[in-house]
Amino acid sequence: MASANVIDGKAVAADVRDRVRAEVAELVADHGVTPGLATVLVGDDPPSQIYVRRKREACAEAGMTSTHHEPGGDVSQAELADLIAELNAAESVHGILVQLPLPEQINAAAMTAAIDPGKDVDGLTPVNAGLLMKGAPALVPCTPQGVIELIRAAGTELTGAEAVIVGRSQLVGRPLAALLLGENATVTTCHSRTRDLGAVCRRADVLVAAAGAPGLIDADMVRPGATVIDVGTNRVDGGLVGDVDFDSVVERAGAITPVPGGVGPMTIAMLLSNTLQAARSRALASVI
Repeated sequence: MASANVIDGKAVAADVRDRVRAEVAELVADHGVTPGLATVLVGDDPPSQIYVRRKREACAEAGMTSTHHEPGGDVSQAELADLIAELNAAESVHGILVQLPLPEQINAAAMTAAIDPGKDVDGLTPVNAGLLMKGAPALVPCTPQGVIELIRAAGTELTGAEAVIVGRSQLVGRPLAALLLGENATVTTCHSRTRDLGAVCRRADVLVAAAGAPGLIDADMVRPGATVIDVGTNRVDGGLVGDVDFDSVVERAGAITPVPGGVGPMTIAMLLSNTLQAARSRALASVI
């Protein structure tokens, strides 16, 4: 069997960012509204600093504005809640991103819930999570949205397909299951207590690995010709690896994402898309 089509996440993300840039220009021209993203970074976690910087740079490239807030690692929960309330009320802010993780003195779930659902560009508030589960329009978590875009880019038909997700996190597994159901796939979600994980995975037309376990999925667990999306980002001595044993699975799958260069670039691209969506919704509401 020939090697799988390797899905170029950088190229797909670039297409999304080009589309967003063009639509931002239209929004500015038609309504005089420039989408604005507010980022909040608490503490000095180096990866978080890198992620936030990349997000702000991406905003500038897309023609959006961004404002950044660093209240300090010793900020109290009440003080952080006050900052979020200010951003909720700010007319120029259409999206709010509170970078996780937060220090131990902060209840992350409470801070997420404090964000105006209309500005929740991470799609993590209880309101948006509930709308997604109901199949209603909502701001959706960025990484699962990116996974759907990559599956489409691979030319994989989701209607009627059997999709298996390995991982049930609030950030990826659970919202992705809802998105795949919305695409009329038949969805199975696996986790640490799933019996005979390999047998379940081998049923999949679309297999998404999002467990945070390096090399968990090998070729014996993959149906020939399946589309395999690797969400895993695990740092090991040799660098960054996914949850999929790429070298073996690439010889069995029909399409596969690499790590790095697969799902990763999609997350920021979909954040831009969500910020545009939030700004457009507010602009249209003001017209009505």
